[in-house]
Amino acid sequence: MSKYFFTSESVTEGHPDKVCDLISDTILDECLKQDEFSRVAIETFASKNLIVLAGQITANAIINAKEIAKNVLKEIGYDNENTDIDYRTCKIETNITKQSTDIAMGVNIGGAGDQGIMFGYACDETKELMPFAISIAHKLAKKLTEVRKNKEIDYLRPDGKVQVTVEYEDDIPLRIDTILISSQHLENIKLQTIKKDIIEKVIYKVIEKKYIDKNTKIYINPTGRFVIGGPLGDTGLTGRKIIIDTYGGYAKHGGGAFSGKDASKVDRSSAYMLRHIAKNIVANGLAKKCELQVSYAIGIKEPVSIFINTFGTSSIPDEEIIKLIKEKFDLTPDGIIKYLELRKPIYTKTTNYGHFGDKDVSWEKIIKL
Repeated sequence: MSKYFFTSESVTEGHPDKVCDLISDTILDECLKQDEFSRVAIETFASKNLIVLAGQITANAIINAKEIAKNVLKEIGYDNENTDIDYRTCKIETNITKQSTDIAMGVNIGGAGDQGIMFGYACDETKELMPFAISIAHKLAKKLTEVRKNKEIDYLRPDGKVQVTVEYEDDIPLRIDTILISSQHLENIKLQTIKKDIIEKVIYKVIEKKYIDKNTKIYINPTGRFVIGGPLGDTGLTGRKIIIDTYGGYAKHGGGAFSGKDASKVDRSSAYMLRHIAKNIVANGLAKKCELQVSYAIGIKEPVSIFINTFGTSSIPDEEIIKLIKEKFDLTPDGIIKYLELRKPIYTKTTNYGHFGDKDVSWEKIIKL
């Protein structure tokens, strides 16, 4: 198609699912601070003034998971059980065990911690080599949190969602067709005030004016009211925002979530590595778009398969790029962990506003191929 529309969404750090992702990643980082070889797979569930922590931790570390969860809620800004959740009064339950010895057998010898398929993607639509729609959605969601925390819009509460529809022509972002922002707020704030402030202090501060025209539709809190939010308005669960975490639906996803998992889980580490490789294929001029897939078998070191799609944009045959990848990169779990330095406590800074793109992390670095 020469002309089409594509939509991606993002959420703020106060969205119930992202609250859970951040708690899980904060527990992971605390384990890695004390033991870089920690094995962690933590899930968090959030509901009406309740947080449940469950999963497996095998680590030479002493952590207080309940205290970590409370501190995360406090940092996000959740302090009202009548509208969302209160870090001071919420109940926190735990059910944490050790990693299965059956899984550990394969991981201990350097094999993958599970079977699975992972994808990586990059394109030249933005300076960070991410799809345009998800890049804008993340920036809007991040700005929404920023103006709340710095009191620029002092009546906003933590929960919020953003959706951006982009009009493409010949695979080039032409204009933004629709912007949808739903933000939790204090009671008795007029909708017109919310609309005016978000348009002026969020949308126009983030998006270049050349992408917004007289036909661009902007919807702010279209139901007219968003006072009840957070885990009171909707349950939260770790790993439910995998499309937001990656490419906004513009590229494929293997299905495995990231947050709460240490790097021995190839769901996370391999997806990071494939993003790194895809980004550098585009950055080095080998293609304008690149999507990679690998698959693993539990306990086996080398990938079972490697697939590439450059959508007809490559400057050399795809087979040569695959050969280059195999020569240049070690795609075993241990090889990925060492190359990207994934035993460091870096994961809380990846949790929100996408794991890829505008991030100061090893897998976003540009190298010479």
